Amino acid sequence: MSYLYVQDNKAKIGIEANRITVHYANGMVKKIPVETLESINIFGNAQMTSQCVHTCLLKGIQVVYYSVGGSYFGRLESTGHVNVERQRMQDAVYNTDFALAIGKKMIGAKVHNQSVILSRYARSRQADCKRTIALMKGLIEKVQNSASIPQMMGFEGRAAKMYFEELGKLVEPDFTFNGRNRRPPLDPFNCMISLGYSLVMNEFYGKIQSRGLNPYFGLVHQDKERHPTLASDMMEEWRAVIVDSVALSLINGHEISLEEFYKLEDKPGIFLNDEGMRIILKKLDIKMRTETKYLESVAYRTSFRQAMELQVDALVHALEERDPEKYQPVWIR
Repeated sequence: MSYLYVQDNKAKIGIEANRITVHYANGMVKKIPVETLESINIFGNAQMTSQCVHTCLLKGIQVVYYSVGGSYFGRLESTGHVNVERQRMQDAVYNTDFALAIGKKMIGAKVHNQSVILSRYARSRQADCKRTIALMKGLIEKVQNSASIPQMMGFEGRAAKMYFEELGKLVEPDFTFNGRNRRPPLDPFNCMISLGYSLVMNEFYGKIQSRGLNPYFGLVHQDKERHPTLASDMMEEWRAVIVDSVALSLINGHEISLEEFYKLEDKPGIFLNDEGMRIILKKLDIKMRTETKYLESVAYRTSFRQAMELQVDALVHALEERDPEKYQPVWIR
């Protein structure tokens, strides 16, 4: 399945002969068969015809809207996958031992995967992160022994602070940062990963919804108005694996430069220009289509997108059986 990203503000998205078409301002035309398209991601003010909207609703093709800079606005949704019974199961396990058990798997995997990313890039940069990695491994044990979700998330927060402080030392000097910040991001690295996290979270949103679950009924993150907390839960173990690794690869491989970022005189923050967006979207899409063997539950290689779908399926199975052991997180090597 393919994902379409449209950045051109003057582009027109339509439907012709069972193909989604994009007519760009420069005269270029892109055509994608409806059957192969899973999602359309629109950045800015591109226009979509009513006929195309109807087709997307009927075929279950997600349409997600972002600002020019990558801030999430909303999405076009069909009701074709609503499953009330599964959503009642979600509601029933909120703030229960089941939710805590699933959370320990997700958050433990997140901290482990962060430590592996640190180890990989420390070797390539001839840096020493051993002490931080050892401390993070200790926090994984604390996560697994947590008596409550708030306690577990406290350990997760400590691990995240350590991780980002160390990560800032592993990038090219021009891109060095001093920890996580957002809304708006104040440096290029945070700008890149904020965009990446938004894209991955919204991919999970669609996969969760397609299985009849409610993306807003979380297990780990506290309820937050207008925030899809279950999508946030499910992306935790994937943040470092997909987004952080792509940002590090782009920077340290000199595939992106400071010229792709800009500031606004009357607003705080750092923003990507069109070329920077193009670079990151292309690199992320390549990453998502890369096949690997990270899932212990299957004996074959899958793309990251397929693996994400399988993880949502595993969560559904765990909910239906009320057995957290049916869900196995992604621990990278």
